[in-house]
Amino acid sequence: MPDQAPSRSPAERIVGTWKLRTVVYEDQATKERSPVYGAHPVGYQLATPRGRWIAVMTAEGRKVPQNDDERALALRSMIAYTGRYRVADSRIIVKVEAAWQQSWVGTEQIRAFRFEGDNILHLEGPPMPHPNLLGKVVRVIVTWERDDID
Repeated sequence: MPDQAPSRSPAERIVGTWKLRTVVYEDQATKERSPVYGAHPVGYQLATPRGRWIAVMTAEGRKVPQNDDERALALRSMIAYTGRYRVADSRIIVKVEAAWQQSWVGTEQIRAFRFEGDNILHLEGPPMPHPNLLGKVVRVIVTWERDDID
């Protein structure tokens, strides 16, 4: 049976549960790319048919924090946000309602996206000062794999 994915719109294809595969930060000054959350980060992203977006990404090997310094490090080793999303051309735009980083609340987070088949989703953010890197300008590149449970 031929793959029916190309006949669905990008907005329909984005709906589902996605498991995190990679998180790469591209330094805008040097263009150097680094897997900041390690080779095996952990996270999920959900996009509902009615426009709810939830994303959580954490670094591999996180430990339970035992003091304030470790709690601060744990906060810098994750990204989490939710809001209403819309698809416009090849971009996903999320109006953030809650986030691990309060400065994102009320903003629109815009990500270019592309699919690899129907099971791989690549998201790329624009260059921006990243709150986990004390304002260093990076472009965040994230790859997700479809993980829908039927």
